[in-house]
Amino acid sequence: MPTIQIKNSSQPNITYLPDRKNWKERTERRLAEEQLTRELPEGFPEQLEGPKLWTGSDYEGKEEQWVYNLTEEELLEIDNAVKDFEATGKPLSAIQKDTFPLPNLGPKLKKLVEDEVVDGRGFLVVRGINPDQYSREQQVIAYAGTSAHIGKRGLQGRHVLGNGSHHVSAAHIKDLVPKKGLDDIIAPAYTNDHQVYHTDIGDIISLFAVGVAAEGGKSRIASSWTVYNELARERPDLIETLASNWAFQDDFAKEGEPGYYQRPLLYYVENNLIIQYARRSFTGFGKNPRRDDIPPITEAQAEALDALHYIAEKYNLGVDFQKGDIQYINNLSIFHARDGFTDSEEKQRHLLRLWLHPENAWKLPKQLEPVWNKIYHKERDEVFPLEPTTLSGL
Repeated sequence: MPTIQIKNSSQPNITYLPDRKNWKERTERRLAEEQLTRELPEGFPEQLEGPKLWTGSDYEGKEEQWVYNLTEEELLEIDNAVKDFEATGKPLSAIQKDTFPLPNLGPKLKKLVEDEVVDGRGFLVVRGINPDQYSREQQVIAYAGTSAHIGKRGLQGRHVLGNGSHHVSAAHIKDLVPKKGLDDIIAPAYTNDHQVYHTDIGDIISLFAVGVAAEGGKSRIASSWTVYNELARERPDLIETLASNWAFQDDFAKEGEPGYYQRPLLYYVENNLIIQYARRSFTGFGKNPRRDDIPPITEAQAEALDALHYIAEKYNLGVDFQKGDIQYINNLSIFHARDGFTDSEEKQRHLLRLWLHPENAWKLPKQLEPVWNKIYHKERDEVFPLEPTTLSGL
């Protein structure tokens, strides 16, 4: 179902769902009418190098390079850990490496993710768990327990498996429109419409497919390093735009505060290019437009948002989730998106999501440190809802 879009009248002509014709016209107009810099911002490289530079054609049809198939012994190790943890009666917040021991698989997965996701190409799929053999609570235990060997869980909104009003560690990604309608849904994750290329918050984003759609719903990923190289060659002015301050809507601002904060979307720290943004922060989403009382984005920023999406789309890799797949991606170097999908009574797309902080995490720019401290390091009581609870989230 196409998402309704209410526009903010002070904004440039841009909506959450990109319009290629609109992008091309804006690009042509700016190139003709504006004096655009040909210099990259200070400190940014002419071109990036290394394994994070890839296109979809490099990996299409080559799943053996980026899918790890769990062995029967490793699946038994997970199953034993699930049952042993459940038998303790401890709350789900107690799931850690020591309470969910995987003596053989744990170190192997940790190294795989550190080498391939953090330091390498930026993505990995772990395949083989059968969610149908578990209750919902056991699915959460298996997923959170396995992922505890990879990194520390972060809060999502106020959740860890979250999308609601408590301190939750994992999110349920599911089409809620049939039950809730569109009025209160502020994130595309809770519709069946396609999602544009974006990042979440955190170092590693993980998704566990406990259910797949009857049709569609393909996950799409793209290297932000590949996108950067094209922009650096062709449009260094857009690199400057992305590396300059943008006004983010602040829904938690206190009375008397401006209602927004500013930071760049793009950084270069210790030889790592880092991008962190969600398009809907600047366009609004559905029936919730960007607020009128904060600065609108500029024409240059509108063009930059579309350029990121369409260049990522050009180089993307499509990933068909199988039921039970766990995907781990480097959120700082990979854009992700999703095709639209159709559910049926028997087959419904349902993903669980974790934000993970690995031991070999990248050094962050100072502008991102406060939110990382909040989601990963602030003391809190974790909550793991077993079903979708509310409609906030990324």
